[in-house]
Amino acid sequence: MGYPGRSPEESRVILSQVMLPEDANPSGNVHGGTIMKLVDTAAYVAAVRHSRLNCVTLAIDSFKFLHPVYVGELLLLKASVNFAGRTSMEIGVRVEAENLMTGNFRHTASAYLTFVALDPQGKPAPVPPLHPVTSEEKRRYEEARARRSRRLEEASKVRG
Repeated sequence: MGYPGRSPEESRVILSQVMLPEDANPSGNVHGGTIMKLVDTAAYVAAVRHSRLNCVTLAIDSFKFLHPVYVGELLLLKASVNFAGRTSMEIGVRVEAENLMTGNFRHTASAYLTFVALDPQGKPAPVPPLHPVTSEEKRRYEEARARRSRRLEEASKVRG
């Protein structure tokens, strides 16, 4: 490949957005689809920061809603690259909601997304290797590598 590696810290991103009435369903909770779009955006930024190439979402491996988000809360989306393969990356996103009046935070959702880097012709392109530094980054890397192995095994079963 010839690319220098990058640490997860170099591509980490935190996006924040106040949830407004147009983000809510009739019961006053923020639409799950609104949160999913913001998760995809945060993951995209982390993938592009790591690869410095255009990237597209290949798969959402896991998306778990843990608690509702309400109008008026600040949504924080924390995304980082957990694993980098030859042309793809797993991005983990943690979603938290902050009640701006009380300062209380809730972990509201988590997701793992796979992105593929593209060259200018739209073909998969090599990405730099990921070099985890901290024990937490190394743990995430190993867990992501295991998830990738399971995905590849499942895909080979489908192909026959």
